[in-house]
Amino acid sequence: MHPEDAVTDRYTFRPPRSTPESRGGRPPQHRVERRPGMVVERDVAVPFGDQGHVLHVDVYRPDTDVPAAPLVSWSPYGKHNPAPIGQIYPRAGVRPEWTSDLTTFEAPDPEYWVPHGYAIVLADVPGTWYSQGRATYHSPEEAAAFADLVEWAGTQPWSAGKVGLSGVSYLSSLQWFVAALDPPHLAAINPWEGWNDTYREVARHGGIPETSFWPYIWERWGASTTEVEDLEAETAAHPWFDEFWASKTPDLEAVRVPAYVVASWADHGLHSRGTLEGFRRLGSAEKWLDVHGRKKWAYYYEPELVDRQRAFFDRYLLDRGPGLDGLPRVRAEVREAYGQGTWVDAREWPLEDVELRPLHLDAVDGSLSWEPPQRGGTTSYDGLGSGLAPRRASFTITFDEPVELVGHVRAVLHLSAEAEDADVFLALFKLDAAGEQVGFAHYGQFEDGPVALGWLRASHRELDPDRSTDHLPVLAHRRALPLVPGEPTRLDVEVWPSGTRFAAGEGLLLVVQGTDVMRYPEHLTYARHTDTVNDGRHTVHTGGAHGSHLLVPVLRPPA
Repeated sequence: MHPEDAVTDRYTFRPPRSTPESRGGRPPQHRVERRPGMVVERDVAVPFGDQGHVLHVDVYRPDTDVPAAPLVSWSPYGKHNPAPIGQIYPRAGVRPEWTSDLTTFEAPDPEYWVPHGYAIVLADVPGTWYSQGRATYHSPEEAAAFADLVEWAGTQPWSAGKVGLSGVSYLSSLQWFVAALDPPHLAAINPWEGWNDTYREVARHGGIPETSFWPYIWERWGASTTEVEDLEAETAAHPWFDEFWASKTPDLEAVRVPAYVVASWADHGLHSRGTLEGFRRLGSAEKWLDVHGRKKWAYYYEPELVDRQRAFFDRYLLDRGPGLDGLPRVRAEVREAYGQGTWVDAREWPLEDVELRPLHLDAVDGSLSWEPPQRGGTTSYDGLGSGLAPRRASFTITFDEPVELVGHVRAVLHLSAEAEDADVFLALFKLDAAGEQVGFAHYGQFEDGPVALGWLRASHRELDPDRSTDHLPVLAHRRALPLVPGEPTRLDVEVWPSGTRFAAGEGLLLVVQGTDVMRYPEHLTYARHTDTVNDGRHTVHTGGAHGSHLLVPVLRPPA
């Protein structure tokens, strides 16, 4: 039985809160348009599953008898509505000349790809817009429907037979799921900023509920003529990582197709962690990683990077050219400031030339040091505060020689609270030689971002011993472990990965507080955490038996 047809109690459904018509859609009507050198087929009905349901897709292909290589984009945002990133997010850095009027949200531009022998297939996913069935998101049912579309695209008269996948964010996240199913005509994937663990990477950061982006995005996905998954009710009903959330996590090790994976240091709270973990755990023998410090949409549409995407797909879909053989398997940008950085080459992720070293916290003088403090100390802050002391705890180090930190940071804090639980927010910042913060690209559109962020709800502190490593503490999220009020407790906080260079005389600042460190106006799309358990003061303990420290990834200089 096709998964789309299975009747399960795994998901909860509700009527849509918006219709396609209310958001600019119109009922499907198959039609053919012609542009110079291009045939555009609108509202092609593609069957999926065994219940007679259809997806509606638009196909842009060369106006020639030569078979084209299908590039499929799987989107809940509406294939009918060209949506230049620069219009939706003016600060995203995408120049107007980089995309045409055919470019839909986060998808490849047909005006570029079709003249190079590709067919762009844009799909409205099941249960969204006018596609049939009920909408489920990041689910086995959705992945199975996606696999049916891959097979359809690989067997059309205009198709060269080998299918690739392209797109950013949601259009990337579902690539992990369908590739794990290994549909026969799938030949290559290009995940570009795509989470894979919805619970850990989007809905609950360190166990703390995300209360802004997650509710916003499920409403954007929800234009429908049928029913949509009620993510609001499900998120409330499943506070722990259970079978429900496991169903929304792909089997990355099962992926075998060639993959060109692009991640960034700049999408903390959304895609950075999942894209890098996706690359690390992929079972593909042929895989490349490009991890940068720029704005994600701008990097996807930058002409040089579009050419690199095509070089990759040319090899695996059209059997032409060397692909990415001239590039190292891993490239990582080590940032110096916004828009500035140098690239290092490696063979694997985490980088093989990284050494994990402890930076010790000293609460007595608010310092970080390579040497442990000689005495114990404490520093406290208001668990509901933010900003300067006493609303946060701060620790700094000025480096006396150049240091490059590339990878995850593990923060070990010995913390006591006046209540039985505590939400802890961490941020790392770069300081220039004058002690001023250096800003970086952040969350797709900001330029004042931190080096890295981390989160933890103390009752979620239990680690998964099978998945945790020295560099990456993975939380089990299976049960609550209350704090004993006033008693110091060890917390292992995953600080999301970053790559940053510090010159001699520059510094690293660690901020620990009880609320979001980065704050932006409410109308701007961003991850926020307003559902707090904090009550009273938090105290960080350092030195002696309470050796709070950061385990930082120091990149060894070339021999």
